[in-house]
Amino acid sequence: MFIPRTYTVESVTSGHPDKVCDQISDAILDECLRQDPFSRVAVETFGSHGLLVIGGEITSKAQIDYAAVARNVYADIGYTDELKIITNIVRQSPDIAQGVDNGGAGDQGIMYGYATDETPEFLPLGVVLAHRLARGLEILRRNNTLPWLRPDGKTQVTVENGRVKTVLVSAQHTEGVSQKEIRAALIEHLIQPIIGDIARVEILTNSTGKFVKGGFGADTGLTGRKIMVDTYGGLIPHGGGCFSGKDATKVDRSGAYMARHVAKELVAQGKAKECLVSVAYAIGRAEPVMVQAVNEKGDDISALALAYDWCPNSIINLLNLRQPTFTAGCCYGHF
Repeated sequence: MFIPRTYTVESVTSGHPDKVCDQISDAILDECLRQDPFSRVAVETFGSHGLLVIGGEITSKAQIDYAAVARNVYADIGYTDELKIITNIVRQSPDIAQGVDNGGAGDQGIMYGYATDETPEFLPLGVVLAHRLARGLEILRRNNTLPWLRPDGKTQVTVENGRVKTVLVSAQHTEGVSQKEIRAALIEHLIQPIIGDIARVEILTNSTGKFVKGGFGADTGLTGRKIMVDTYGGLIPHGGGCFSGKDATKVDRSGAYMARHVAKELVAQGKAKECLVSVAYAIGRAEPVMVQAVNEKGDDISALALAYDWCPNSIINLLNLRQPTFTAGCCYGHF
């Protein structure tokens, strides 16, 4: 078994400052792919107290106003304050391009994919619930069920022996609403509908006692700083490379997506109850230097994973990764 008997995982809303940066990076990627499906993109975004910095490497036929894309994303999330935006985008290094042009991986690294039959999503229960709670905060804000909600927020779930032990919801709110009202509303409209029986569940809401200031007004944000939220909540190994702002020639993204795809297929086919797949690449080389898969018993089932084509171009074609759909999957877990 890969998952401990007791564990804690978290998620964040689309208005969390790190997730804002992820979405801006992925929105720029999507706009590049919309105009030029063969764009090479590696974009990082940093936000802090009224300032947004966009930097990276893009080689594309696309003509893009990066600041306009960022402002549109920011407003769509629900923020109304003005940002000072600085951009510094250059072309991809020719040293990297010469390897990628021949179908090679855009970087070295190790990627992991995991699946379990515990839930219909093939993810651990706590991961599923943390994301549902975070997404639920956004739904309740956007449909005006709880009009005092603001975009920033975080959720956390502790599971013990397959049962939810603790739920934490931190929800940004407007001035003038009491924490007593917030707690009652979150239990009624969010926590109980998602968790179910909460009689034995410890529920924590806004545990500092106030959460009016949020987003870039309260904290900095950075692309790629929520890699555990994006994947398996820290329960499964992570190679360290983030996803957002990277086109699929970057195996940090495509390799991890493929590892998840293969793990999920092997579990769905009944080849394992749990499956952990790992893959490693050398920059500029198409074939991975390693593919390994193990089941919940620790049995080596790598031969099953090796039946798939792990070359970056094959992964891109199989998973349709030249389409401008990355922003839509940026929040509430990539898997």
